[in-house]
Amino acid sequence: MTIHKTGLRHSTYFLFEGDHVSDFLSDIQQYAAVLMGGKTYEFGFQFGAKKAEPGYKGIKHYIFSNTMQFESNAEVELVRGEAVDYIENLKKETDGTLWLCGGGQLAGSLIERKLIDQLVLKVNPILAGSGVPLFGDARPRLKLELIDMKRYESGVIKSTYSIIYP
Repeated sequence: MTIHKTGLRHSTYFLFEGDHVSDFLSDIQQYAAVLMGGKTYEFGFQFGAKKAEPGYKGIKHYIFSNTMQFESNAEVELVRGEAVDYIENLKKETDGTLWLCGGGQLAGSLIERKLIDQLVLKVNPILAGSGVPLFGDARPRLKLELIDMKRYESGVIKSTYSIIYP
């Protein structure tokens, strides 16, 4: 079981058009489930997403929040309490790859427990000036091994790294 962490945090900085979009939509279909912190999940509300609905069709969603309230269903499960322990068990029990979409604080907790296996960074040709740290308050010092890189005509660069823990 592998957990992928993507580097895309805020969709407002994501190019919604271009040759990279079809690859992105194809890539997300490989995942068994997507993991999101509550803030990442709520971010989609400004684009028309609704509570208890999946942001990505056809993929089981696990939303980790102690403040959000909605009824879980077959597509979207709200998880309260200790997220890292829950994800550690989910990683052991799930066949396929889990995708951690956004959630810097959640990613920081997972990286500290050595639960993220790959890092997929999507660099968009947009300068925002500031941003959300990829791993929240955690300050990991890890070696990354580049295993794939693709440059798109749109200017987007997608690089995939294996994380080598000490």
